[in-house]
Amino acid sequence: MLMKRPDVRRWLPGKSWLPRKSLLPRRSWLPRRRTVKRVALTVFLIVAVPVVAAAGALRASYAGSPAEDAVTRGRDAVWLGHAWVDGRRTDKDLAELKRRVGGTGIRDLYVHAGPLEHDGTLPASAYRDVRRLLDSVHRELPGVRVQAWLGDVVAHDGRAGLRLSSAATRDAVVASARQVLRAGFEGVHLDVEPVRNGDRNFLKLLDSLRAAVRSGGGVLSVAAQQIDPLPSMHSASSAFGGNKWWSQGYFAKVARRTDQIAVMSYDTALPWESLYGGYVAQQTRLALEATPAGTDLLMGLPFFHTDDMGHHGSAETAAAALRGARLGLTREDRHRERFGLALYVDFAATEDDWRAYREGWGTRG
Repeated sequence: MLMKRPDVRRWLPGKSWLPRKSLLPRRSWLPRRRTVKRVALTVFLIVAVPVVAAAGALRASYAGSPAEDAVTRGRDAVWLGHAWVDGRRTDKDLAELKRRVGGTGIRDLYVHAGPLEHDGTLPASAYRDVRRLLDSVHRELPGVRVQAWLGDVVAHDGRAGLRLSSAATRDAVVASARQVLRAGFEGVHLDVEPVRNGDRNFLKLLDSLRAAVRSGGGVLSVAAQQIDPLPSMHSASSAFGGNKWWSQGYFAKVARRTDQIAVMSYDTALPWESLYGGYVAQQTRLALEATPAGTDLLMGLPFFHTDDMGHHGSAETAAAALRGARLGLTREDRHRERFGLALYVDFAATEDDWRAYREGWGTRG
């Protein structure tokens, strides 16, 4: 529509303001149908070609057969819910835990003992029934360790949460770690997220935590975000407010400061098993490249079945993740002993999940 300005109109007696003929729309100004089609095709190709290429690469990563010796090294772990330490679990539940864990490669139980308060403190009442769990595990599952799973959301952009930039908050987290070790836990599993790629304050926290945990006779493990599937993917993600990926270099810095690093290799939004399995194979390769020889690397297996934008239960299966991890191990570092799987999470797991883990990954001989 033309702008109603006097300088583009002429006055005719007895008439209203009319536009000059030279300013009326001409048919030649409109884009031709052929041009529109070409533009639409170009836009489609710009978007579709990289997507198709990425999908093809993931499918290729899922092809082939894992090595026969790409099986459990006896360094696996499982995340356990808060009910194990707040009095809700019964003797029957403990017997069931023994049935599922006994004889497998699971060495560590990450038992939810938090969450941490936003200031880094932890009320002892949160894990009031831990002694019963510890006594049962030590009696029924010798060699299996119980670690305190401590977590909180990280504050970003004015939102409430754990402020890693605060030295006082970091000191309080370290004090909470010492607290759970005194209560009998044999390690600390830290899961604070999302941590932005390159966050130096998180590295400072890990430095302090590792010293404190080791002096208390425990092990330090950390839940890690996924590694850039494409170069600088974390930068593209952060531009839209996301913090999903770390660079491979930052992942290596985190891994060097821990005894165990467990990759949260799920919630990928991928729609098919073959794509998801190929993605886990790729993540396994990238993580193996970055993890020091003295650190245990664990790849996460989804033992949950929700369906939302970030997780498709029919695609992100335990079987696909397990096969992907075996393929990545086979291709990158077949004989690495400090490697395992981490199962998330016990209260959402099905018998099929446990069967896939046992049959696909093996048991301790």
